[in-house]
Amino acid sequence: MTGWAWAALGMYAVWLVAAFGVRALVQRRRTGDTGFRGLSGSPGSAAWWAGVLFVVALLGAVAAPVATLVGLPVLAEGAPAVYGIGAAITVLGIIGTLVAQKAMGASWRVGVDTDERTALVMSGPFAHVRNPIFTAMVTTGLGLALMVPNVLASAALVALIVAVELQVRVVEEPYLRRTHGETYLSYGSRSGRFLPGIGYIRSETEGPSSR
Repeated sequence: MTGWAWAALGMYAVWLVAAFGVRALVQRRRTGDTGFRGLSGSPGSAAWWAGVLFVVALLGAVAAPVATLVGLPVLAEGAPAVYGIGAAITVLGIIGTLVAQKAMGASWRVGVDTDERTALVMSGPFAHVRNPIFTAMVTTGLGLALMVPNVLASAALVALIVAVELQVRVVEEPYLRRTHGETYLSYGSRSGRFLPGIGYIRSETEGPSSR
């Protein structure tokens, strides 16, 4: 099991460095800006909790394999098939993150500045899903949780999913509606929130604004 824990740590490190470190350097070189915007909202607000839970998830993804290395039991002992599937899912998530970030180009940001206007990306993976980076991040988190399936990994995955839901629904979608108006609503009516075909933005005449 320790081998899988070390593998999870290594893959997570690769993801962090590539998705945040290298991406920020590329962004700065191309635009003069790293793309980092930090936490949104006042302390205690839903937007603030989204940022806090992201940090919890990131720390938990490190703590889970470390805990396994020091003896914390896993929930699926002696299940190499589960660990291997987790590794494959992690690789898929890492690749998906990088592909989606590249497609986002100069519009890539970590966090939201409500006074800023960036181009609305609707091509590549964004043609089918409005938030492919978040989808890939959760995929990575799921894979890591399967590689070292202990309680910390499970908690980190839950924190990540809740953080993504809050960030998208409370912070990013309202911002994009205000910034891009009908263009965003039209785009959202044909692209899913996290997966193709699921979570379209609906017109006012259809009832709730999205599902």
